[in-house]
Amino acid sequence: MISPMMIKIMQCLPKKIIHKISNKLLNKYINKYAKIEVKGIENLKNIKKPIIFVCNHLSNSDALILNKVLKNQELTFVAGIKLASTPLTKLGLELTNTIFIKPNTADKEAISNIIKTIRKGNNVLIFPEGTRSRTASMIEGKKGVVLMQRLGKATMVPIGIWGTEKLLPINDNDMGAEKFQHAEVKLNIGKAINFPDKESNEGKHEYEEKMLNIIMKSIAKLLPESYRGIYK
Repeated sequence: MISPMMIKIMQCLPKKIIHKISNKLLNKYINKYAKIEVKGIENLKNIKKPIIFVCNHLSNSDALILNKVLKNQELTFVAGIKLASTPLTKLGLELTNTIFIKPNTADKEAISNIIKTIRKGNNVLIFPEGTRSRTASMIEGKKGVVLMQRLGKATMVPIGIWGTEKLLPINDNDMGAEKFQHAEVKLNIGKAINFPDKESNEGKHEYEEKMLNIIMKSIAKLLPESYRGIYK
């Protein structure tokens, strides 16, 4: 596994070399441990950009798999700030454009940066649950994703992912000690979400709740039933 010392040495290298080494190392791990199956890639043909991709969250390997599968989409990831604290996740961050967000807070600066990124025409990937599920099933989504979609006016595409909870299991005692295991990883890409117009008698809070429910259920439909959690 990648050591903290290796990361420190790499940080002294030019950015291009760090990117190249990170890409080689992480692809080596993914190719060795993950058997990846992707469905629905055809749903991305002729789709209007920018796109907000929304996906359930099971493991720190989710972003690595998504970045590999969606490499042609030039994604900007929205990630929790603590991911910059471990050797493995630091390597992953070297491969992606990332906007850090403070979990469980109204991080107005991060949300503003995300919306600006979308308005510039860049694709963004968000995990609406805001954290990895500890039960391998979906947990409640956060309303921030609704605001991003509404203000960014982007196409929203749901993705269901599973098997990554076995590929890189969560270690709540020490995230830096998480290790890859052999696993089958499934990725299911859905069609763009169609949102209904706000009804005249519908309050803002009610409409946002409805939109969030549509987003989360669109993800859930792409997953096996046992992974759908509260969105069955």
